[in-house]
Amino acid sequence: MTLEVGVLGYRFMGKAHANAMARLPMFFPDAPEIERSVLVGRDEDALTEAAARLGFVSISTDWVEVVDDVDVFYNLGPNHVHREPSVAALEAGTPVFCEKPLAPTLEEAGVMAEAARAAGDDVPAGCAFNYRFVPAIRYAKRLLEDGDLGELRHVRGRYLQDWLVDPDAPWSWRNDAELAGSGALGDLGAHTVDLLRFLVGSDDLAGGIERVSGHLQTFVDERPVEDDDGETRPVTVDDAYSAHLEFENGAMGTIEASRFATGHKNDHTIEIHGSNGSLRFSLERLNELEVLREGDRGYETILVTDENDPYVDHWWPPGHVLGWEHTFVHENYEFLSAVANGHAFEPNFDDGLAAQQVLDAIERSDDRGGWVSP
Repeated sequence: MTLEVGVLGYRFMGKAHANAMARLPMFFPDAPEIERSVLVGRDEDALTEAAARLGFVSISTDWVEVVDDVDVFYNLGPNHVHREPSVAALEAGTPVFCEKPLAPTLEEAGVMAEAARAAGDDVPAGCAFNYRFVPAIRYAKRLLEDGDLGELRHVRGRYLQDWLVDPDAPWSWRNDAELAGSGALGDLGAHTVDLLRFLVGSDDLAGGIERVSGHLQTFVDERPVEDDDGETRPVTVDDAYSAHLEFENGAMGTIEASRFATGHKNDHTIEIHGSNGSLRFSLERLNELEVLREGDRGYETILVTDENDPYVDHWWPPGHVLGWEHTFVHENYEFLSAVANGHAFEPNFDDGLAAQQVLDAIERSDDRGGWVSP
């Protein structure tokens, strides 16, 4: 059986997932057969060009016509269009894969998660936290679950970019609270929160996040509209955030993100310190994991590219590095396999909701000036 896939969105994430789908039969021969069936958007001319370039059979300017007519629906549009098409697809019994953050607001994320629960486990609803599928992150999770780091004390996460440092960088939907929900907090912080939940969130590690204290900052209040000389629009989201976390089992956490971190392009870093050791990961060196074990005088840098490391046997000979785009191939392989086999998939909409609860708590903490619980 060939799965017919409909995709809403054809820009950044549309290209990333279309590329992943195209790679699957080459490198994951046990993946289900798929057809990039329908590409969905608003501009028919742009859609026609994108469909030809990304390998889609047809186009549609109305997602309503698509969600009940395909085997899988990918919602890769801006945050404000996540809820309605995704819920409609789930109500039609169509598995859904949705970009993160799950929704602009906690309320909308709750509606989406409830729709996924109502659809049942045999209708997978995946949330796009692709960094779970980095081989080095999977290796780190195994070390943590094996108890190599001992009792966890400190958990740190940061996601730094600099694409908005220039105050004349043009306004986009990502700068609008109505369209995006939040700025660096939702766009970048969602990834960090999900990775920490994935790595240390189990009961025998750090456990759940019990309370947070957060701070949000906007540095540039308005930006020029691209191709419209002289017009500006207000920036109504955060440019940066920071937060302290308290975990259920006593570990301390600090997380932050910024679009104003000059010199950082896509720097997502995770550090975890335990009673017997530590580990450190950076997305800008995503094939490496730095590990310190009990008795070591310093960190050992492990190149996570051996054939027995997660996913690596599908690619190149040992030692040949993978890239950012490979995370999407791994993610699509797992999600589409779950769809084909009628299995549950993680990260799912409940994971997206759990991340949104923490993000919402950080915003509430900033408003109130104190600790709050997710």
